[in-house]
Amino acid sequence: MLSLRTFARSVPRTVSRSVISRSTLRPLSTVPRTSFVPTWKQASKPAYAAFSTSSAFRKPASDGDVELIAKFEDELGHEKASGLNDLSSSVKNIEDVLARASWNVKDVPGEQEVVLSKKFGNEEIRLNFSISDVRNLSEQEDPYDNALADEDEGHQPINQGHGAPGSVPAQHAEDRVSPADREMDGMEPEAGTDFPARVNVTIEKPGGGALLVQTVVQNGYFQIEDLSYFAKPDLAHAQTAEKDWARQALYAGPPFENLDEALQGMLDRYLEERGIDSELATMIPDFIQVKEQKEYVSWLENIKNFVSA
Repeated sequence: MLSLRTFARSVPRTVSRSVISRSTLRPLSTVPRTSFVPTWKQASKPAYAAFSTSSAFRKPASDGDVELIAKFEDELGHEKASGLNDLSSSVKNIEDVLARASWNVKDVPGEQEVVLSKKFGNEEIRLNFSISDVRNLSEQEDPYDNALADEDEGHQPINQGHGAPGSVPAQHAEDRVSPADREMDGMEPEAGTDFPARVNVTIEKPGGGALLVQTVVQNGYFQIEDLSYFAKPDLAHAQTAEKDWARQALYAGPPFENLDEALQGMLDRYLEERGIDSELATMIPDFIQVKEQKEYVSWLENIKNFVSA
């Protein structure tokens, strides 16, 4: 014990001071620290200023969007105010016909096809038609205008161009038009709300197959175009591509107009006895127009809501 104390006293004080100054007075920041973070841990990402994109998505992408939305709203206001009002007579006709008949109506909003169905004895009758006929009609040329154009191109007054040079061509009675007739020439043909609409009629019997009657409705009349029989009723409906392909491979019968006229008349009466008559033929074009108007308003609302979302 004494020897240790003697040794401590024998050590120069300068040495102890230098050791103390180097160890105890060293700044803490310069002392290396052992890292306890695993070497596999990914370094933290640098922090960025926080911002929100929710407000950007709520605002229109451009000034054009604002104008587009305003235009849709203007069109919607016009259609809602006057659209169905202009078709009030059509709406009334639909209500009257359906009230007197026993048809069940399948009209799904957003879909183009409408189905009327009823029971007749042991028969199940279905009528299918689509509002796409209105669009198809607008894409077609007006046959009345084409007829006038052909008539104008092909018509030449009698004896015109056969006189002497500088002479006035002679006019016959059939070349002269009265002032009243000239006024009538400038008038448009009377506009009607009726238009051709395709209607497929299926008549099915339990265990007896089905008939498919393809018709065109116009001017209050069902014009039969084709009449086919299918032993498998699902081929008459052909709601899938496979069924439609299988149906096309079968003999569909002769063109209806090639049948004996007496037979054609009996088939017309066959449909009339099942309620497929002139009254229904006047209702279907009205139904198509009213539904197309409703779907148009719904389309406007959907597009406007999408752009403004």
